[in-house]
Amino acid sequence: HFDEIAKEKIFNSIDKIKGMRSIIKESYISLKNRIGRTPLLFDFYEQGEIDPLVIIREYKTYWKFMENVEKGKYFCKLNDHEKLILEYLSKTILSGVRPSELFILQKLLTKKTFSVDEIQKELKRLLDYNITDQEMGESVKVLQGCFTSKDEEYQKYKTIEIMDYDEKQGVRCFASYANCLLDSEFNTQVKDIINVGLARYRDKYAHGKVEQTPFVLYEKYSRRDVSLLMNCGKDMSSTMYGMSRIGDDVFIFITYHKEEAEEGKNYADGKPDYADAFEDNLIFKWDSQIGKGLESSYMQDVLGATRKHLLVKKSDAETNFYYMGEFDVMEAKNAQKEDNRGRMQPITKVTMRMHHAVREDLLRYLQSNIT
Repeated sequence: HFDEIAKEKIFNSIDKIKGMRSIIKESYISLKNRIGRTPLLFDFYEQGEIDPLVIIREYKTYWKFMENVEKGKYFCKLNDHEKLILEYLSKTILSGVRPSELFILQKLLTKKTFSVDEIQKELKRLLDYNITDQEMGESVKVLQGCFTSKDEEYQKYKTIEIMDYDEKQGVRCFASYANCLLDSEFNTQVKDIINVGLARYRDKYAHGKVEQTPFVLYEKYSRRDVSLLMNCGKDMSSTMYGMSRIGDDVFIFITYHKEEAEEGKNYADGKPDYADAFEDNLIFKWDSQIGKGLESSYMQDVLGATRKHLLVKKSDAETNFYYMGEFDVMEAKNAQKEDNRGRMQPITKVTMRMHHAVREDLLRYLQSNIT
C-alpha cells in the first residue's frame, strides 16, 4: 500500500534491524489492547498488523512466541509430539500458496475418514479449486512430514503421524493425531494455522493464476513455495539459486540490486554483479552464472525448458520473490566476465521477452534506488 519510495526506505530499514522481535512485541501489545484479548496469528493477519509469517520466521511456532511475549504468564502445556506437529505445519503451509493441505487438515478437524472424491468436489464448490490426483498425492506426502530439505529434517518430522492415504480408501486420520485434537490448546493452534493459510490463499492466490501454471502474476513466493507448487515432493529451496530446472519448467531467481563488494573484489561473495535488468516492461536482460557458456548443460536446461519463469526481488531486504510470469528467450550469446580472482570466465548473455508486460508500479519500484 506504500508508494515505491516509502517502500524502499522501509525495506532498507528492515534490512538493518537487529531487534525485529521488539517490533513484533510492540505489535502484539497494540493488538491485544485493541481487541481486548490475547490475539491469535489470524488476528494479526485480519487486523493488518505484523505478518504472521514474520512471527513464525522469528519464533517457529505461536506457542513459542506466546512464551516469549508473555513471560511468566503463559506456559505451554503441549507435549513434545504436539509441539513438533505445530512447528512443521507452521513452517510448511502457513503461507497459503495452495489450499489443498489446509483443506485436508480442516476436514480432519471434524471427520476421521473421507474419500478423495469428497475432497475434490468440496474444494471445487467452496474455493473453485481443481485438485488433480497428482496434487492430492503430493499434498498427503506434505502432511506426512515429507516436505523437508535435509535428511535430518525428514527424520525429525516423519514422526508427526497426522494421516494415512489410499487412492481407493481415501484419507484416514491417525488415532494419535485425533487424540492431539482433543487438547483444546493444540486444536486452537491448528485451527489458527488453517485460518491464516486459507485467508492468505483467498486474498492473494485464489484468482489471477497465469494459464497452465499454479502462480499468480506479481504475488510473492519463497523458493520453498515454488517447491511445493511444482510438486517436487520435498523442499528444494537450498538448490534454487539463480536457476532451477524442475521437469519441463525452468525458474530464474533474480535479486535486482546486488550487495556491494568488499574492497579488492569485483563482487560480493556468491553474488556477482550480473547485468540483470528490465530494459522496459517487456524486455529483461539476464547474465548466466559465471562459467556457464551457451553450450553448458546449465544453459541447455534454460533454453530447453518448455516453460520459463522469472522471479525477482528488489534486494536482500526482501525474503520472497515477485512472480513476473513466463518469458521467451529472444537471444542468447556467449560472452566473458571477470571473476573475483581476476580470471576471465565464459557466461551467456540472454535477452528475454515477457509474456505479460510488467505492471508499471512494480517496475518503477524494482528500478528505483535510494542513495
